[in-house]
Amino acid sequence: MALQDKYKQLIDTAKGAGVSNLQVREQDGVLYIDGTAPSAAVKDQLWNLYNQIDPDFKSGDVIMNVNTNVTSGSEAKVNTNESNLNIRRGPGTDQPIVGKAAKGETVTVINKTNEQWWLIRSKDGEEGYAYSQYLSALG
Repeated sequence: MALQDKYKQLIDTAKGAGVSNLQVREQDGVLYIDGTAPSAAVKDQLWNLYNQIDPDFKSGDVIMNVNTNVTSGSEAKVNTNESNLNIRRGPGTDQPIVGKAAKGETVTVINKTNEQWWLIRSKDGEEGYAYSQYLSALG
């Protein structure tokens, strides 16, 4: 089964939800989905659908690089014990790290995806998911 067939529902949802600059390509057994989601809710919807098709992202046959065009949100402080906070491409420890936020750094919370994972943007502009246990909402 071609990956574009396996993930047809995900691709169709991205198109229907208004993901701009959507690019889908298959290379070396991996499906790459790139674009810009109009909201954090759409980004979360795509990740939830991806998890339904491939529970816990075990296949590792999709790299979804979809950011949002959201420019503001609430703020939170990184409250790790000693190390930097990993910012991941998707909501899970199995997802690649796309950036880091330093202990004590203030980040923008784009969306509280669920109780464990928040979609954030670092001061360096890295967007991704961080484990909420290490974030304290400000204000």
